[in-house]
Amino acid sequence: MDEITKLKQEAYALELIQQKFPNKEAVITEIMNLEAILHLPKATEHFVSDLHGEYPAFDHLLRNGSGNVKTKIQAVFGGRMTPASLQDFATLIYYPQDKLKDITLHLSPNQLEQWYLDTINHLLELLRFTATKYTRSKVRKALDPSFAYITEELLYTNAHEFDKRSYFDQLLKNLLNLKMADAFITATCYTIQRLVVDHLHVLGDIFDRGNQPDKIIDRLMHYHSVDIQWGNHDILWIGAASGSELCLLNLLRICARYNNLAVVEDAYGINLRHLATFAQEHYDDNPGFRPKLLEGDAFKFQGDQLQLTQIHQALAIMQFKLEKQVIDRQPDFAMENRLLLDKIDYQKQTITIEGHTYPLINSCFGTVDAQKPYELLAEEKEIIRELVYSFRHSYRLRQHLDFIVRNGSMYLRYNGNLLVHGCVPVDKNGKFVTFHHKGHNYQGISLLNFFDSLIRQAYLNEASQDDQDLLWYLWQGPISPLFGKQAMTTFERYFIADKTTHQEIRTPYFELRKDYDFVCRLLQSFGLNPETGHVINGHTPVKRGHSGIMAQGKMLVIDGGYSKAYQKTTGRGGYTLLSNSYGLVLVSHHPFTSRKDAIQNDHDIISTTRVVNHETTRKLVADTDIGQQLQQKVDLLRSLLN
Repeated sequence: MDEITKLKQEAYALELIQQKFPNKEAVITEIMNLEAILHLPKATEHFVSDLHGEYPAFDHLLRNGSGNVKTKIQAVFGGRMTPASLQDFATLIYYPQDKLKDITLHLSPNQLEQWYLDTINHLLELLRFTATKYTRSKVRKALDPSFAYITEELLYTNAHEFDKRSYFDQLLKNLLNLKMADAFITATCYTIQRLVVDHLHVLGDIFDRGNQPDKIIDRLMHYHSVDIQWGNHDILWIGAASGSELCLLNLLRICARYNNLAVVEDAYGINLRHLATFAQEHYDDNPGFRPKLLEGDAFKFQGDQLQLTQIHQALAIMQFKLEKQVIDRQPDFAMENRLLLDKIDYQKQTITIEGHTYPLINSCFGTVDAQKPYELLAEEKEIIRELVYSFRHSYRLRQHLDFIVRNGSMYLRYNGNLLVHGCVPVDKNGKFVTFHHKGHNYQGISLLNFFDSLIRQAYLNEASQDDQDLLWYLWQGPISPLFGKQAMTTFERYFIADKTTHQEIRTPYFELRKDYDFVCRLLQSFGLNPETGHVINGHTPVKRGHSGIMAQGKMLVIDGGYSKAYQKTTGRGGYTLLSNSYGLVLVSHHPFTSRKDAIQNDHDIISTTRVVNHETTRKLVADTDIGQQLQQKVDLLRSLLN
C-alpha cells in the first residue's frame, strides 16, 4: 500500500469515527473505555476437534466448558460445599431445566423455598466471579433479555449493606412469589455457561461416524462465538452439495458402513428409495459390507442389516467406477494407482497389484462388465443424478453447510496460534511439497489458500467440473492438506485379505510435527511468532499410551476419540484444549455415558488436565488479536483528539 492510499484510508476512518464521536468529551470517554478493556484478562478459548456426529458428548462438554465450570465452582465454593454438593450444583448449571424438574419432585414446599433462595444466591455469587473478566456491557449482552434488569440489580447490589438488604431480599421473594424462580435459575445457568467460555474453535470433522451431526450444527448455529477449520469429512458434504458425484458416493458409503443413512434421510430429507431398490436387485448379503455396530447400537427394523449391506456394496462399486473418470480427467492428481477394477481376473477372482497377485474376498462385481469395468450402468447414472439433485436442493442441509462455509476456513491464525485440521504437506526433510494444477504451483500457505478459495467458489457458485474434482482430491489426494496420506486403500480393505495391502502411509508431516525446530519453521512460514505460538491439530486420533503434546509443547493434537468408533484405539472420550489468561491446558476426557446418567446420577465426564504452558505474566486483552484491533481504534481516536 503506497503512502497516499494509506493516508486516504486513515482520513476516511477518522471521518467515520468523528461522525460517531462528535465532540471531545465523547472521544475521551471512548479512549478511556477501550484502554481499560485492554487491561482486562484475556478471555477463555475452547478448542474441540473431530466431533464425528457425537452430539451428546459434544453438548455436555459445551455445557461444562471442558471442566471449566467445575473449576470456577471449586474456586468459589471449595471448602464451603461437600464434593457431592459441588457436583450437584455443577449438574444444575449444565442441565438446569432437567435438574429443576427432578428437584421439585423430591422436596417439600418449605424445603423447596429455602433451596430456591440458597441456589439463587449461589448462582449470583458464581456469576459475579465469572463476570470479573468482562465489562458490564459484555455481561449485559450475555444475560437473558427477560431477566437482564433484575439480574444486574441482584448482581451489583451488596446484599449485606444495611440500606440495600430489604431491597435485595424483596427481589428474591418476588421471583418466588411470581413463580419466576425456575426461569431465572435457568437463564442464569446459561449465562454462566456462556461467560465461562468466550470463544469456541472447532477443528473440523463435524460429520460422519456418529449419527447426529445435524444436532451439532444446530447447536453451533446458536453458539455465541465460533469458528470452524474444515476437516476432510466436512469436505465430503460440502462437495456433495456442490455437485461432486464422488464426494456424494463416498459420503453415502461411509453412512451405510456406520449405520447412519438415517442422517441423510431423516435429518436432511433425501430420498434413498431408488438406490435401495437397485441395491436389492443386484446385491446379496456380504459379510465384508455389513454395517459396523458399536456397543449399544441396534437396527431400527428387521431387515435393516441386509438392506444396508446391499446399499453399501452398490455405493462402493459405483464409487470405484466413477474414480476412473476423474483420474483420467486430472493427470495432475497422479492417482492412477487407485484404478483397480481393470487389474481383476474376474474368472479366477484374483487381482494383480504391482506384480503381486492376491485372491479376492467379499466379491460383489455383478454390475461390473469385465470388458468395460469402469462403465456405469444406465440405472447407476440415473441414481447418481437424482442423488446429486437431492443434495443440492435439501433446504436444511443447505442451511447447515452455509453456516459451515461462512464460519469456516482451511486454517486460522488466532491469537498467535495456527489452527489446522490436517497437515501442511512436506517431504521427509520438512520442505513444502508442491501441488501442480493447470500450470500453477502451490505449496505451504499458498496451497491452503488455494483450496480455501476453491471451496468457497465451488460451494457458493455453480461449481465447474474441475472444482468438483478438486473437492474430491481434498478427500483422498496424496498432496491434500486434509488427507495427509499417500493413498486411501478402500478397495484393498474390502476385497483383499492380506493386510499389508491395507496400509495407508502418512506423509512425513506427522512424524516431523514432533520436532521442535520443524514446528517453529512452520509457524514462521505462516507469519506467526515461533517463540510464543503453537500449532493446534485435529484429524489423527491420539492412540492409547501416546501424548497429544509434541515438539516441547509447540504442537498440540486434540483428536482423542470423540467418535465411539475410535475409543478402543484411543482409550479416551476425546481431547479438548483451553486457552486462558494463565496459559494453555490440554484436557483428556473419559467416554461420555449419557445425558440421562449425567442428570439423574450427577455423572460428569471425568477429565484430566495437563498444563501445556503457564504464562509468567498473565495475558491481557491487549495481547490478543482483538486487543490489536482495539489499540488501532485507540490510535485513530487519539489522532482525532489531536
